[in-house]
Amino acid sequence: MTGTEFTPFASLAGGILIGVASTLLMLNLGRVMGATGILAGLIQPASGQEFGWRAALVAGMVSGPVVVWLATGDMPAVDVPVSTAALLIGGLIVGVGVTFGAGCTSGHGVCGMARLSPRSIVATLTFMVFTFATVFVVRHVIGA
Repeated sequence: MTGTEFTPFASLAGGILIGVASTLLMLNLGRVMGATGILAGLIQPASGQEFGWRAALVAGMVSGPVVVWLATGDMPAVDVPVSTAALLIGGLIVGVGVTFGAGCTSGHGVCGMARLSPRSIVATLTFMVFTFATVFVVRHVIGA
């Protein structure tokens, strides 16, 4: 099994971009940058204006690899070390969690934590505990 690649500068740059983008969205539109809520509102927009900013944000997320390719000449490597079935099951589990948790990791973890929302703090701690437990079980108990 290979280890997780350590990328402190790329991770820092990504974190800064997410922080700036979420701050600008809150300042300009008064909206929380939760990826799941943005995507849901894109599928069923309340208005044309709602659709526009949501579509622009999702287009920016999706076009990120193209920007990297244009800047470096190389497409970023995407390694998905699990089966399609595992991806589908994981997606369903995340969808259920987002529904019951009233938001996703980006909404609670980035925006909610920044606003010191008690609900978001509890939600983020729950995400992290289950993430640590899942990684431990997968790597050390199952041995995948």
